[in-house]
Amino acid sequence: MDTHSSSEPGPVQGRHGRKVRNVLFVMCDQLRADHLGCYGGSGALTTPHIDRLAAQGARFDRAYVTSAVCGPSRASFYTGRYPMSHRVTWNRVPLPLDELSLGDYLAPAGLECSLLGKTHVVPHRAALQERGLELDDAAARTRFLEGGFTPLERYEGHFEMAADSPYRAHLLARGYTSERPWTDHVIGSVGPDGQPANGWLLRNAGLAARVREEDSETAYLTTRAIDFIRTRGEQPWVLHLSYIKPHWPYKAPAPYHALYSADEVAPPVRGQAERQNPHPVHAAYQRLEESQSFARDEVWRTVRPVYAGLVKQIDDQMGRLMAALSELGRLDDTLIVFTADHGDFLGDHWLGEKEYFFEPVQRVPFIVCDPSAAPGQVRQDFVECIDVVPTVLEALGLPLPEHRLEGRSLLPLLRGQVPALGREAVFGSLDYAYREARHFLSRQPHECTGWMVRDERHKLIVWEGYGPQLFDLQDDPQELRDLGSDAAHEPVRRRLKDQLLEWMLQRRRRATETTAQVQDRTHAHERMINILIGRW
Repeated sequence: MDTHSSSEPGPVQGRHGRKVRNVLFVMCDQLRADHLGCYGGSGALTTPHIDRLAAQGARFDRAYVTSAVCGPSRASFYTGRYPMSHRVTWNRVPLPLDELSLGDYLAPAGLECSLLGKTHVVPHRAALQERGLELDDAAARTRFLEGGFTPLERYEGHFEMAADSPYRAHLLARGYTSERPWTDHVIGSVGPDGQPANGWLLRNAGLAARVREEDSETAYLTTRAIDFIRTRGEQPWVLHLSYIKPHWPYKAPAPYHALYSADEVAPPVRGQAERQNPHPVHAAYQRLEESQSFARDEVWRTVRPVYAGLVKQIDDQMGRLMAALSELGRLDDTLIVFTADHGDFLGDHWLGEKEYFFEPVQRVPFIVCDPSAAPGQVRQDFVECIDVVPTVLEALGLPLPEHRLEGRSLLPLLRGQVPALGREAVFGSLDYAYREARHFLSRQPHECTGWMVRDERHKLIVWEGYGPQLFDLQDDPQELRDLGSDAAHEPVRRRLKDQLLEWMLQRRRRATETTAQVQDRTHAHERMINILIGRW
C-alpha cells in the first residue's frame, strides 16, 4: 500500500439529513492548526484528506483548548468542564472521584465510549481507598479506572510498553525482536555509523524509525479503528481514536522522516524583544531545556521537517479511515470530530513544547462533520474544547446535564438553527507548579497559576504574583509586542480582567444536584410540617 500520494482524495459519498447513530472522535496529540492546509498550511506540507474532511463538514477557525497541557486539556475535552471545575491542573493529576466523563454520560443509554490510543487520564484510586469503597460492577469499574472509556487498547506512546500490550504483541509478531520493541524500533534509528541512535535525542530526529510505516503507531491505530468499525456492522458505536503523534519523540518511519527539508518548512516566529526584555514567567520558560534547544537554528531545522512528516502521515491515515467509512456507508450516520489537545511551539517565541498561552499551542484545529448539517461551513465563532461532550450528547439524542457541563452543543449552529454561538471570549489556565520554571522564579506550588482571556481583538494573560501580559491580535497577530505595562492600554486590561472575573463567577460548582432538583427544593421549607422560619 502506498500511503504517501500526491493525488487528491476522491469524492466522499454521503447523504445529509440522516440521524446520527455513531460518533468518531479523533484527537491528535500536539498538532498545530497552522500545519493543516485548510488552516493555511505550512511550507511544502499538504493535507488533502483532512482538508477534504473540513470541506465535507464545518471548520472552526477559532477553536481553543482550556489549557495547553495534555492532562488538563484532555480532562476538559472528556468532561465538558474547565480545569478550574474538574481540577485536573497538570499531567497525572488524578481526575476527582466526583467527576463524570463522556462515557459516564453514555452508559445510562446502554452505550460506551470505546478507546484506541492516549487519554492521559489518571483515576483517583486513593479516594476509593480512603472511603472504603468498592466498584462491584465490572463496566462501572472500567469506566472509573479509564476516565469513562472502555479501552479497546489504551496506548500512551511515551514509554516502553507493558508486557501485555497488544501493540507490543503486534510488533513481536511482525518480527521486531527485542526486549524493548518501542525503544529499539518504533522510536529507534540506526545512525550513519551503523550503531543504534536514541530516538529521544533531537539530533537523531531526522533518521528514519526502524519500524515499517504500516507497523508504526499512527498506522497501527488506524488499522485497529477500521477493524473495530467494520466488526460493529449496524450496531451503534462511539469511538475515541486518539493518535499520539505528532507529539515527541519526534520520530517518523520512512518515507515520512525525509519528505521535507528545513528550507520547505516555516521558521519559528520570535522577536528579539522577547529575548531581551521578556515577562518574568516567559523568561523562566525560555530557560527550560527544550526551549534552549529550540532556540538554536540547527535544532528547529532538524525537528520541524520531521514534525511536518508526522502530520503528513496522519493525513494519509485519515484518508484510509475516511475511505473505510465511505465503503461501509457510515458517513451517512456518523458524527465526526477532528481536533488536537494542544499545539507545539517548535521554537516559536523562543520556546519548546507547549503550555504557555500563545496561539500556536492554545488554538487547535477543530473540524466537525454532522450528517444533518450543510457541508463546507467555515465558522469564526469562538469554540472551546469543552464543547465536544454536549455536542456528542445532543447528536445522540441524550440529555445534557447542564448543571455540570460548561461547554455548548454546536449542533444548533451547524444545522442553521441559530446564526451564531454567541461566545464573546475564550479562557485558559496554566498551573506551572510542576515545572522547573517554578524554581527559576522561586515560587511556592500554590503561587504558580496563570489565566488567559482572549476576545475578538485582545488577549490578556494574568499571572499570580506578576504583572499581566496583553497582546493586540489585530495589529500584532504573531504576539510579539507585549502591551501588559503600556499605560494607554489600561482600560483594555481592566475590561478583560472584569471579563475574567465574571467568567470565574459563572463556573458550575454545584454539580451534585440538577437544576430541576434545585427548582423543586427552592423555598421547600414552606411545604414542611411545623417549619415556620421567621414567622411572627
